[in-house]
Amino acid sequence: MAKKKLEEPAPTGEPEVPPVTDEEPVAKKVPAKEAPPKKLRGRAKKPAKEEPKRAEKKPKPPKPVLAANTVHVYSLSGDIVKSIELPSVFQTPVRLDLIRRAVRAFQANRRQPYGPNRKAGMRHSVRWSGKGHGVSRVPRIRGTMIGAQAPGTVGGRKGHGPKPWADWSLKINHKERRRARNAALAALKEAETVARRGHKFEAERTLPIVVENALEEREEADLTAAKGAEILRALGVYADIERAVRGTHIRAGRGKLRGRAYRTPSSVLLVTMKLDGVSRTFRNFAGVDVATPSGLNAEVLAPGGDPGRLTIFTESALDAIRGWSA
Repeated sequence: MAKKKLEEPAPTGEPEVPPVTDEEPVAKKVPAKEAPPKKLRGRAKKPAKEEPKRAEKKPKPPKPVLAANTVHVYSLSGDIVKSIELPSVFQTPVRLDLIRRAVRAFQANRRQPYGPNRKAGMRHSVRWSGKGHGVSRVPRIRGTMIGAQAPGTVGGRKGHGPKPWADWSLKINHKERRRARNAALAALKEAETVARRGHKFEAERTLPIVVENALEEREEADLTAAKGAEILRALGVYADIERAVRGTHIRAGRGKLRGRAYRTPSSVLLVTMKLDGVSRTFRNFAGVDVATPSGLNAEVLAPGGDPGRLTIFTESALDAIRGWSA
């Protein structure tokens, strides 16, 4: 018999469903599309240059910590020579009330009496016309109607002018004056107080600035103005001289007509045992004063009653005040 051909099912519109098996289907690997390169705006960036390697900085040695009430002694070139302890008077409490009381007494005791001439405004032959003439009762120059001599007239005398016999002096006790001086000395070592007063100096300097005795031992021929400026620059205080130069101005009022036209801010105070050559070198710098230990008082150390003046001591001048009681 002839084998019968198996009849294939008629094709339909539905898709064929694959047979169900226990095996998991293997995902086909699709090659990933490469992202297009980004367009650079403007100029193309150049590759960064490799920075040269810097030499490593050596750490600075730590600054020596000074004990309380201790300062450095500097040479004339500004180098540290050694450290010394300040006198005990620098530990006095700063009494602003005593300082200002002493300064006010110093200023008042220097005030000179003054007053007008006894005949000022009365150098006229005047008369009063009397009542009943229809004019005010004002003395008039004889023969005219021009008023004179009375305080309310042009060219007349002052009504209540300054009295030459007035006494403006003030008294202050000896102990108060001494404690005011010691309080002003104690304020010299406080850098914050000195800076608040407006002085300019290098922050690394210990206050008060102490220099070696070579400043006093120099001959007068060597201590010129140029050498003095060099010393002040080495000690880090020349900026304060420049501040005083900028602050010099013409005084307001009548004082500029009476021999004191310019007013200069106080600058550095230099305290030495010898005045001859040192004073001639530094006294022409704006605002600089030179004094000996015996000439120190509250007004010199705190001009205007404000403590904290920038001060330079020589080593021998500092030793001279070691015996002062606090």
